[in-house]
Amino acid sequence: MPDEGTFDELSYLRKEVRRLRQSLNLLTPGLDVMLKRRGFRIFKKEPSEFLLAPGPELEDEYYAMLGKYSFRLFLRDVIKHQDFFTLGDVTRYATSGVTAEYIKYLKRAGLIRPEGDGFVLNRRVKSFGETLEWYVSGILRREFGAEAIWGVKFRRPNVGGDYDVIAKFDGSIFYAEVKSSPPKQIYDNEITAFFDRVLDLSPEIAVFLMDTELRMKDKIVPMFEEELKRRSVRAGVRRVEKELFQAGDRIFIINSKDSIVRNIETVFDRYFRKFNGI
Repeated sequence: MPDEGTFDELSYLRKEVRRLRQSLNLLTPGLDVMLKRRGFRIFKKEPSEFLLAPGPELEDEYYAMLGKYSFRLFLRDVIKHQDFFTLGDVTRYATSGVTAEYIKYLKRAGLIRPEGDGFVLNRRVKSFGETLEWYVSGILRREFGAEAIWGVKFRRPNVGGDYDVIAKFDGSIFYAEVKSSPPKQIYDNEITAFFDRVLDLSPEIAVFLMDTELRMKDKIVPMFEEELKRRSVRAGVRRVEKELFQAGDRIFIINSKDSIVRNIETVFDRYFRKFNGI
């Protein structure tokens, strides 16, 4: 079993890699320039009207809270019952004690306020989607030293819609489609739209990320396989590990089992290893 010194050394090396990547980002063209080279000009990005997040002074703590899957599920329920909810309304994915602490945190963060014998959200939020995009872009910046933006719109003649998260790392483009819905609420046209955006943007890495711990093999992977057949693409979908899958060299399908951070790290590891013939 690794000793404490080994863990300290690994922590130091991770920080050094992050620092070096951040330095490299400063030496390479900015994300807007790299997009412009592909014929993309940002029309809109990072819409804040439906973002559920506290002020900048609490951003670090909120980012850490979002790392908990149960907290993200709790926020979905809060948004669903945003006009009024009680402890019982949002206690589905954690114990009542943990949920009570989550409510206390949201109140302290200024995101909810008491009303009667329950609570209400302090602002209208249409879904958890924007907040999840904000969180994933934060992961890419904080954990991997990337330049990242979320909720991006381009004026493109043939391919429309939002590009949920786009990042620049080591002079390459990373694109992620981020879904907060469970697999049963994902349909074929969404997979088709993802492939259309990948082909249009041509990122070095493209990720279809679902914030769920449910199996991807049952529904999502078969839809990807059907889309590949429809496009006459010979590459199939193969398992990387657990519920992480890869199609071709640059497309990955991941969920949030274990953690989103770890699974994105696995994607980077898998992508870079191809250059070593692995």
